[in-house]
Amino acid sequence: MKKVLIIGSGAREHALAQTFLRSEQVTTVIVAPGNDGMTDAGLECVTISATNLLGLRDLAISESVDLTFVGNEEPLTLGIVDIFEAAELPIFGPSKVAAQLEGSKSFTKNLLQKYAIPTAKSVTVETLEHATEILQAFGLPIVFKLDGLALGKGVTILTDPIVASTYLTDLYTKDPATKLVIEEYLEGVEFSIFSLVGKNGIVTHAPLAQDHKRRFDQNRGPNTGGMGAYSPVRWISDDIKNRAITELVEPAISALTKEGTPFAGVLYTGVMLTQEGPKVIEFNVRFGDPEAQVVLPQYSGDFYDLISQLMIGQTPTVRWQNTDVYVGVVLVAAGYPQAPVKGAVVPTVDAVTPLIINFAGVKNGVANGGRVATVVAHDISATLAQKSVYNKINLLDTSLEYRHDIAYQAVNHEEN
Repeated sequence: MKKVLIIGSGAREHALAQTFLRSEQVTTVIVAPGNDGMTDAGLECVTISATNLLGLRDLAISESVDLTFVGNEEPLTLGIVDIFEAAELPIFGPSKVAAQLEGSKSFTKNLLQKYAIPTAKSVTVETLEHATEILQAFGLPIVFKLDGLALGKGVTILTDPIVASTYLTDLYTKDPATKLVIEEYLEGVEFSIFSLVGKNGIVTHAPLAQDHKRRFDQNRGPNTGGMGAYSPVRWISDDIKNRAITELVEPAISALTKEGTPFAGVLYTGVMLTQEGPKVIEFNVRFGDPEAQVVLPQYSGDFYDLISQLMIGQTPTVRWQNTDVYVGVVLVAAGYPQAPVKGAVVPTVDAVTPLIINFAGVKNGVANGGRVATVVAHDISATLAQKSVYNKINLLDTSLEYRHDIAYQAVNHEEN
């Protein structure tokens, strides 16, 4: 029987662990470091940091792990795959160089421009003077992207010239060496494609997802790591999905191979459907959070088999459900994202049955971070799934906060 190691600590990693545990081959899933909310049978948490690459390698060796799956982006950009492969340990994820797709916005924009993959017009700047010049040239609204990792919160969209100028001044006052990607603002509909990429370019795609970044209902408030998501996105046609795959995803994978840095692992393509067609907003090199929580429960086959087949370059037999819509709502601590308040009581799985819940910032039964848990429900339509998830949340005894309109786009399309 098989043992799997998941690297990371959030709700995404909890969802990954649950998905692997559904395999009849998998008896144990170790999550490092995990969190105190992960109490599923067969799941073990080991308090090794996701950035302790050598410690994780040694853990995989000592525990005779059959497969390691990296949930978190930081160890990928630090080169954990290279370290595991040097030790001949099976691991699913991109190399350090290929992980620059997420680790460096400028690397990605240069790749997209070189291979003429549709994306927003952009310029990378490293001084306040250059940034101010590009701001004036591009006009408003305008998008600022910090070059490195920012835990999903490195993007700022501004519409006021004074606010934009102040943003740049503050940024370069704090760090004159800041590397910033400035992009034109794209109008359109946003959605996410998750592609599982194996050896020799073998690739398969998960159902589309759409997440909700803004903190409050009606997309108000600051950007967050994600307040909820739903999948599949039925109102995006198969033609649009296939066009995004053939014009954006496949050319990016091919481009990396041509650059001598072939990609393997999870490729997350953030897509904006504009009047000119689909364009790349960003690439990530792992499952999104909270998208993973609504995508992974849809896999009805053996996920261990799927990943194992991809890793040896074998075309897998994939089994995604096609009857229901899954809606996930993120429960957060008061004050999130600016100053989350710790200590709120976290609801238990037994409180509502049946309940799909994935835990994130939990320690000793209370909230220990910003995003604390994701509650997921599914039904034959987005309207019914949305009602179901909020009915379940209403039964939970918790002071944690959440948005009340997750999946509103899909519901609107069903009602109109």
